[in-house]
Amino acid sequence: MPLDPEMRAFLDAQAALGARPVYEVPVADSRRLAEERAPLQFGAVEEIEAVRDVRVPGPAGPIGTRLYTPASPTPLPVLVYFHGGGWVMGSLDTHDGLCRSLANRTPCVVASVDYRMAPEHRFPAAADDAWAVTTWAAEHAHEIGGRADRLAVGGDSAGGNLAAVAALRARRQKAPVLCLQLLIYPVLDHDFTRASYERNADGYGLSREAMRWYWDQYVPEAAQRDHPDASPLRAPDLRGVAPAAVWTCEFDPLLDEGDAYARRLAEAGVPTLRRRYDGLIHGAVRMPSITERAWEMIDDSARALREAFQQGAAR
Repeated sequence: MPLDPEMRAFLDAQAALGARPVYEVPVADSRRLAEERAPLQFGAVEEIEAVRDVRVPGPAGPIGTRLYTPASPTPLPVLVYFHGGGWVMGSLDTHDGLCRSLANRTPCVVASVDYRMAPEHRFPAAADDAWAVTTWAAEHAHEIGGRADRLAVGGDSAGGNLAAVAALRARRQKAPVLCLQLLIYPVLDHDFTRASYERNADGYGLSREAMRWYWDQYVPEAAQRDHPDASPLRAPDLRGVAPAAVWTCEFDPLLDEGDAYARRLAEAGVPTLRRRYDGLIHGAVRMPSITERAWEMIDDSARALREAFQQGAAR
């Protein structure tokens, strides 16, 4: 279908501003712009019962983690959430509105993770931090008003990559048992020749060249990119990983790798819910002030989490 008219207007406005691509400006400037734009693109955030920041022990020191608790009887299910931003930018603040909405609408406790980012911290730093908070949430669920037997991981873009990696590690370690991996237009491979990379190479927000740059920051050594902890789609066997919900967008370079991962999961016998949002671009889930259809993705995510939690752990 055609590009969503509200998305078209947004992209045209961005082009008129003459913003330089991420790979042509200092990382600090890109991070600052991401922080400034996030609240404008999300709009008004929902009220929630409680928000508090904690420090979780990690492999290189404490990991900042923000806990969102809705006004619901505890103990609640727990979602460990990893923000997007190409492993380079994004923060607890850029994803504050989304995490509030997921916590309220599921309902569940959301643990949003301030993992280490590139280029200061290369692969596998982000994946290691994601795993540390995932295991901490399982071990300390009762302390945060959660249930260890109702645990999920999720993320958007690079955060979806980290969620998929956490699910693979949980399968390898046989713990913790996850009810769901929520993958919102995830990064799953480093193959820039897929048809969606060609078709959506430029003009839709996230570009092919930007993705090349993000990979160069996070995993500069080409030989490491085939590791499943970097490219989950390269995992030789997906049997036994957590049930998945995989969301993709039509005008996104990452569309095909998301579809490929969903197919491989299903072929491996993993319960997999797959949705493609026609007319939308990468980043749409954090753009309710740009398009009302962002709420469709948010509500679908909350519904998938709610149903997975109700069904309980798969194994």
